[in-house]
Amino acid sequence: MPVAEPVDPNVMDVETKPSLPVGDDRAGSGSEDIGGEVEGSPSAASEAHPEVVLRSLDTLWFQVAGTVCNLACTHCFVSSSPTNRTHEFMTLQQVQSFLDEAAGLGVKEYYFTGGEAFLNPEMEAILEATLRVGPASVLTNGLLLDRQRCERLKALAEGAEYSLDIRISLDGYDAESNDAIRGPGTFDRVLEALSLLAEVELNPVLTVTEVYRELASHEGKERFFELLRGLGLTKPRLKVLPIFQIGAEAERSNAYQSWQRLREGDLPDTEWDHLQCSSCRMVTEKGVWVCPILVNEPQARMGERLADTLEPFPLDHPACWTCHAYGVSCRT
Repeated sequence: MPVAEPVDPNVMDVETKPSLPVGDDRAGSGSEDIGGEVEGSPSAASEAHPEVVLRSLDTLWFQVAGTVCNLACTHCFVSSSPTNRTHEFMTLQQVQSFLDEAAGLGVKEYYFTGGEAFLNPEMEAILEATLRVGPASVLTNGLLLDRQRCERLKALAEGAEYSLDIRISLDGYDAESNDAIRGPGTFDRVLEALSLLAEVELNPVLTVTEVYRELASHEGKERFFELLRGLGLTKPRLKVLPIFQIGAEAERSNAYQSWQRLREGDLPDTEWDHLQCSSCRMVTEKGVWVCPILVNEPQARMGERLADTLEPFPLDHPACWTCHAYGVSCRT
């Protein structure tokens, strides 16, 4: 099968959303990649941007593996890699401190990501602690899900009062298309992980990004469902996300252009509640950020504790445009 056609992230049509590629400068914050201002246009700094109000803190994210990953995917919006130490691992003690604070703020669900979450040596203990207080989802590339870990996760899920979800990433229907984005050999290893989860009767969510035009189409989704059914997952689950044109992706395709920003007056202030930042925050070992997307952006850091982050936030980053234009939620 020939490699699928990549998407031009700066062209929108009625059938597809923009997808963005990323580069390989993985040690930086990613803020220098935003760029894209058209010569002669007003700068983003000179324009007024709307603010989003935190209506309720329903969802709490943890960058539990920092930006450390066993892959260096070319579309990663936080440029995670084996050598990127922008954010480090979180400890069980750090996570527990935020779980305790979150309980008093009404948090309903918890998500764990990285980097690669299972590189964190305390990941399973962190999940066990979290499942005492609420549902937990862990985002993974699947490469560290051997049979023993899958069996432990199954036991953890069965013994918990709340639900445990596993989300595994894949970016193509075959090795040729997926491995061009995620690295040689990853397609087969992900399929092995999915098969192991099926064998222990855990039903993961397959997460796909729109790096190729057809992935989010009806036919594209059906191909993923067929793939999952063939691995023994009789009730396949799929999450499709657009590309964010920051981090590695800004180099793989293009950085944001000047028109891809939210501006004051685009919608009434009450209309921004559809954005995930109206109901979530992201914790790293360096503090609390407004959302899971902007953890490499210094201006998106809101404070040390959750209590510091309950104020409105300006929607002045180009990635905010993607969330609005495509109705993005990183939640399952």
